[in-house]
Amino acid sequence: MTNAMTPRAAYVHVPFCRRRCGYCNFTVVAERDDLVPAYLQAIELELQQLQGPRTVDTLFFGGGTPTQLSPAALEQLCGLSRRWFPLATGYEFSVEANPADIDSPRLDILQAAGVNRLSLGGQSFDDGKLACLERDHRRGQLERAIALCRPRFKSLALDLIFGVPGETLRTWRADLHAAVAAEVDHVSTYGLTFERGAAFWGRLQRGQLQPVGEERERAMYEAALDALTAAGWEHYEVSNFARPGHRCRHNEVYWRGHAYFAVGPGAARYVDGWRETNHRSTTTYLKRVLAGQSPVAERERLAPADAARERLVFGLRMMEGVERSSFAAASGFEIDALVGDALRHFVDQGLVADTGSHIRLTRAGLLVSDAIWPAFLG
Repeated sequence: MTNAMTPRAAYVHVPFCRRRCGYCNFTVVAERDDLVPAYLQAIELELQQLQGPRTVDTLFFGGGTPTQLSPAALEQLCGLSRRWFPLATGYEFSVEANPADIDSPRLDILQAAGVNRLSLGGQSFDDGKLACLERDHRRGQLERAIALCRPRFKSLALDLIFGVPGETLRTWRADLHAAVAAEVDHVSTYGLTFERGAAFWGRLQRGQLQPVGEERERAMYEAALDALTAAGWEHYEVSNFARPGHRCRHNEVYWRGHAYFAVGPGAARYVDGWRETNHRSTTTYLKRVLAGQSPVAERERLAPADAARERLVFGLRMMEGVERSSFAAASGFEIDALVGDALRHFVDQGLVADTGSHIRLTRAGLLVSDAIWPAFLG
């Protein structure tokens, strides 16, 4: 990307799901397929605000569950997106998919649209764990989806969740072993979080769910580091592992602080230095757009120092870390002037490594990274 502030990436949010899982607080609607025609109309109207096609290097359909759309609706969304976001040579076109939705008609449509990266929300190969997470698929469906998708797409990604109530380290290691055996190209590992607004949050407050505990969760994260890197995956971001040549280039746009377009309910964009987020309510988003009103619920332009701090934190999520001179050129701030005291503190604690030219998280820092970011954000 020759200019990080010229968007070369686009995100399309698809809010539809068969049902809402207990841990989910994303912008989704369950069992509302009746809203799909209005959604497609609203997406087209929002895209028209671009006032012309914008060529991108990466295009990403997320959700929600894009593959929850009927084949006809999925084909229409692909057509709209490709029309307004033409794909550059060497592009990456990613679509998130639910294993229970995978079938030949949908895969045919995605292939015809040029999708070359599919990301399966598998979460686990363990049926008991999947039931606890309230997923609508089981191990057999996930394995079938992997077998159907692997030969069709250049890159096949898999999401896995650890730290589920009642989960043991042995269960998690079995998930990692199954992912390695499945020969997918990319694995994202996420510790289960209890977010306000999700059903699990209320159950946690009522004592109906018990977290696995910090020590076990850290052991699970370290098990992922060891198992996946030993199997040949590159650990390139705090939660992400990829075989050589299979990083998620779209997500790297976010982590490197580059600009990007985004459309759909709850979608967040970063264009011309402005960060905007559409209304999270799908029905409110539809009403606003179809009435000719702006869907934007939040809009801000960070002060230069705040933007630099955020860029630093995102950059430190990547294992390569942050290079001092490049950071100064991109942000206008020297790292030591921005966060010098906090940086020295974490270096002394062995949580951040400082070579003079680069800073990056150590393995110990990876285990407590969420506690490091507030000090750098100020």
